[in-house]
Amino acid sequence: MNTKKLIGLALVAMLFALCHPVEAQQPKKVPRIGYLTAASASAMVPRANAFRQGLRELGYVEGKNIVIEYQYADGKLDRLPALAAELVRLNVDIIVSGGPAATRPAREATSTIPIIMAQDGDPVGNGFVASLAQPGGNITGLSTVAPEMSGKRLELLKEIIPKLLRVAVFGNSSDPGNARVLKETELAAAAFGLKVQYLEVVSLADIETAFRLASKGRADAVLLLPNPILTPHRALVADLAVKSKLPVIYDTQYVEAGGLMTYGVNLPDLDVAPPPTSTKFSKVRSPPIYPWSNRRSSSSSSI
Repeated sequence: MNTKKLIGLALVAMLFALCHPVEAQQPKKVPRIGYLTAASASAMVPRANAFRQGLRELGYVEGKNIVIEYQYADGKLDRLPALAAELVRLNVDIIVSGGPAATRPAREATSTIPIIMAQDGDPVGNGFVASLAQPGGNITGLSTVAPEMSGKRLELLKEIIPKLLRVAVFGNSSDPGNARVLKETELAAAAFGLKVQYLEVVSLADIETAFRLASKGRADAVLLLPNPILTPHRALVADLAVKSKLPVIYDTQYVEAGGLMTYGVNLPDLDVAPPPTSTKFSKVRSPPIYPWSNRRSSSSSSI
């Protein structure tokens, strides 16, 4: 049985327990899921649709036998703590976090409500869990093991650009996993004999500036680290890459918006298969975190 089926069955068990209390005389409870993300509603359409699809495959239809409370930060990370607190106030049964930027404020808002990470590049390094096998606390979910993919992404860039010498890396220091992924990227770059130019992208205005500085720094290619600021503007990013004549390797969603190539996880796939949980989710022990291995590389445009 594959991972998606296993975690789907686990979620069914949890939802069944919520809908059918042990005491027969009690009315059935409609589960209430909180969905917290740093992105905007428009940017999250593919993932939100995938999430609802995954629930439907398990027999749960939004507005019929399950309620989903969506909280979008619209790329403004400072809004996340208040949005997480609102989900706690709404007394949701579970909080699903769309990424590490949302997981941290969710964890700070509650130590009792189960928090399910739809994806996190490095949950151990980010301090969210003790280990993948035994997370502890009230957090579990799926990991994209982003740091480990840095080397492969650079390898792919080197395959399409044999004379690759300099790589501009776009990151966001406010994202919890940025430091670890950047460190692994720099180590991988050193092994390939590449020079890294790190550029901060923490706002919409920084995107065009980053491409301009990458060109000025004579970068041969660009590597995008996970960044909730960039996701809503992926079409703009792909367009600027073409205008700058810089090959860029992205997350899958950027390729769908016209980007060149990707290696890693198709993020909506993570939402189709809701992360693992348990009917006995406690502070002492939580279910294992599943590394997501549905990795692929693809291309859709040329420089």
